[in-house]
Amino acid sequence: MNAYLLLVVGMGLVTYIPRMIPMVILKEIKLPAYLRRFLQFIPYAALGALIFPGILQSTSHIESAIFGGIISVIIALLRLNIIIVVLGGIFSVYLWEYFL
Repeated sequence: MNAYLLLVVGMGLVTYIPRMIPMVILKEIKLPAYLRRFLQFIPYAALGALIFPGILQSTSHIESAIFGGIISVIIALLRLNIIIVVLGGIFSVYLWEYFL
């Protein structure tokens, strides 16, 4: 039991320290406007990199997966609720698989 506790604490430190150090170091530094703007896009890029492979492997046919992804992007660009985006993607994949 003590070994597991030590393991969990160690993993927590390994996860926390790399996130804390840049915040402590960069706290007093004023970044240029172009660099701050660039850093604002990182969460979107990381989210896209995590979601895109999952879309391609979500069905047995890659065509239906790509179609569902495209429909989801179109619905998301209309700024609709995320639930509608997900349901629209699922429904479009279902229709693709059913009709083709």
